[in-house]
Amino acid sequence: MRRCPHPATWPATWLSTPAVLCLALFMMEPERLQAAEPRAGVAYVPAGEFLMGTPEAGGGLSDERPQRKIFLNAFWIDLHEVTNRDYLRFIEATGHRAPAHEQAALTLWEEGRPFPGSDEHPVVNVSWNEAVAYCRWAGTRLPTEAEWEKAARGTDGRRYPWGNEWDLTLANSASFWAGRTVEFRVGQEWQAFWVKGEGARIAEREGLNGEVLTLAVGRFPKGKSPYGLVDMAGNVSEWVADFYNPYYYLQGPLSDPPGPAPTILKTIRGGSWLKPAISLRTSDRDFGQPDSRLTGVGFRCARDDR
Repeated sequence: MRRCPHPATWPATWLSTPAVLCLALFMMEPERLQAAEPRAGVAYVPAGEFLMGTPEAGGGLSDERPQRKIFLNAFWIDLHEVTNRDYLRFIEATGHRAPAHEQAALTLWEEGRPFPGSDEHPVVNVSWNEAVAYCRWAGTRLPTEAEWEKAARGTDGRRYPWGNEWDLTLANSASFWAGRTVEFRVGQEWQAFWVKGEGARIAEREGLNGEVLTLAVGRFPKGKSPYGLVDMAGNVSEWVADFYNPYYYLQGPLSDPPGPAPTILKTIRGGSWLKPAISLRTSDRDFGQPDSRLTGVGFRCARDDR
């Protein structure tokens, strides 16, 4: 949920042997360049271009434009979000603090362990900084925003991980719980649903601690992305490596964009159980402060191809 004015309203101020080897690799057939050793629990995303962002007539928000062709080198990315079980191993190995929210009712771990029955839920209440610490411990890293989007939508510019048509049964979102498409056009509608209304009653009945409606990862296999990733729309939104800049698509490089110069915000992608339908699009962008621990935000890890 955006907690400040939409960024569109912000001010704009805000021939050696190695060379021969590289040439040989460049001239290899595409299928040979894409071959890679399978790894358990991760997907291989081959090098190449994809469509990032939303076209002018695509119905997206201004920070998703212009749509551009972006080239990425190959990389690996986790098939699912880091779970409570995964994060518990990290805590036990490092002594790191358990996930917690500033409101006790929204803290989903007790005595250093996740609530019973939630081991396979995505971990939440972890900051960007803590996500980075986990990935370093695991020998991985957070994906860049561009890597995340390519892994979510493939190379055909699809609107959702599963295709171009909205289907509320394919992802954990506010619409899934309501049984109808939900859009929060203003903040008051979000509050009316989740704080005082239908969503609050559903969460009290179905949610962890009567509050949080995450589900086990992979609950929606028909909603997977072209590379087999689950929950790239819904369940929890995900921290990525990049700082957030609403104008970055106007100026960022077209090859392996590293993200903008540091700002006070980090980018979040992928929509969550709290989100309306518009936020589950593969091109939707959100943001948060890197020390925030939110009930709708988790993460997954990526790796360079080596």
